[in-house]
Amino acid sequence: MDLFRRSRREWLGDLGATGAALLLGWVLLQGTVEDLPAGETISIPRDMMIGGITCVLLLLFRRRYPVGLAVVMIFAQWAATSALGTAAIAMYSLAMLRPWRIAVPVAGASLALIIALFWVLSAEPDFREGTVVFALLYAVLITTGMLVRSQRQLIASLRERARAAETEQRLRVEEARLLERERIAREMHDVLAHRISLLTVHAGALEFRPDAPADQREAAGIIRQSAYEAMEDLREVIGVLRADAPGTDPERPQPTLADVPALVRESRRAGGRITLEEDVPDPGRIPARVGRHAYRIVQEGLTNARKHAPGADVRVAVRAGDDLDIEIVNRLPPGPPAAPLPGSGSGLVGLAERVALVGGTLEHGRTAGGRFRLRARLPLGAAHAAGSGGKGEVHGELL
Repeated sequence: MDLFRRSRREWLGDLGATGAALLLGWVLLQGTVEDLPAGETISIPRDMMIGGITCVLLLLFRRRYPVGLAVVMIFAQWAATSALGTAAIAMYSLAMLRPWRIAVPVAGASLALIIALFWVLSAEPDFREGTVVFALLYAVLITTGMLVRSQRQLIASLRERARAAETEQRLRVEEARLLERERIAREMHDVLAHRISLLTVHAGALEFRPDAPADQREAAGIIRQSAYEAMEDLREVIGVLRADAPGTDPERPQPTLADVPALVRESRRAGGRITLEEDVPDPGRIPARVGRHAYRIVQEGLTNARKHAPGADVRVAVRAGDDLDIEIVNRLPPGPPAAPLPGSGSGLVGLAERVALVGGTLEHGRTAGGRFRLRARLPLGAAHAAGSGGKGEVHGELL
C-alpha cells in the first residue's frame, strides 16, 4: 500500500512526530487531571484510547492527507484531552507540508476551539493561562513548520538549479564538440579536396591524351579512378564528422570481407604483383564488423607495400578458423632502410585501434628473411563479434 511505501528516513520522522504527540498528550492529560475541580473525574483509559487512535492516524496519514488529518484532530481534541498533543503535531505537519494560506486558517480554527473549550471548562485564571500557553505553542509549531517547508523548498530549488547548470554545461560542451567537428570537416575539405581534384583533372588529361602510350593511359585511368574514390572517402569521413547534424545523408555501404578480392584486383591493375590466398569455408559466419576491419587491414597493408617496397611481390593470406587470420607479406628493397615518409606509422596506429576494438592481436615488423610482415588475428567468438571491446595486443619488430 502507498501508506506504507516510505523511506527509512521518512518512517523515522513519522515515528518521532507520533512519539512527540503521544508525550505531549500525556503531559496535558496529567495537567488536566491535577487541575480538575473537586468532585469531577475523567476516564483516563477512555481518554488514552482516543489519544492512541489519533496517534495511529497521525502515523499513517500525516504525509498523505495533512489537511484532512488536521481537520479531524480539531474535533478529536474535544473528545479526549490526550488528543490535544496529536492535534498540535498535526498542525505542525500541515504547516510543513502545505502553503501558509491553508495552514494558518486551519490552525486558527483549531486554536479557537481550544480557547472555547478552556472558556467552558476552566475557571478565569486557568482560562487565561491555558489560552496563552496554547497560543504560544501553536505559534511555535506553525512557525517551525513553515521554516522547515521554506528550507526544503530552498534546497530543492538549489538542486534544480544545479541540475539545470549541469545540463547547460553539457549542452555547451556538446555544442563546442559539434562546432569543432564541423571545423575539422571544413579544414579537411579545404586542404584535400582542391589537391585531389587537381590530381583527377591532370590524370584525366593524361588518360585521354592521344599520343600517350597505352600503359601510361591505363595507369592514368587508375590514378584518376583512385583519386575519385579518395574524394568519395573524404566525403564519407566528413559525413561522419557531421553525423550529429540533423538532416545528414545516410552513410555509404561499408566494405566487407567479400570485397577483399576486388581490392586486390584494383591493386593489380595499378601494377602491383599480388597473390591472394583465401581459406574461408563459411563466409556467412564472418560478422560484418569483423569483415570491415579485415578489409581495412588488407587495404592498409597493400598501401604500405606500395609506399615502402614499390614493385615487390606481395602475398595476402586470409584464413578463417576459430579466428580470422590476415597476413600481408612483402619483400623489402635491398640496402639500408630508407628515410620514413611523412605520416609513416599513423596507418599502423589506426590498425592497432581497429584490432583492439574486437579484442584481437596485431603484429608487424621486419622478419629474418628480409621481408615485412603484417599479421592480424580477429576473434570470431560471439562476444567479440557483438563488440564486447576486449583489449588488443600490438607487437613491434619480428626477429
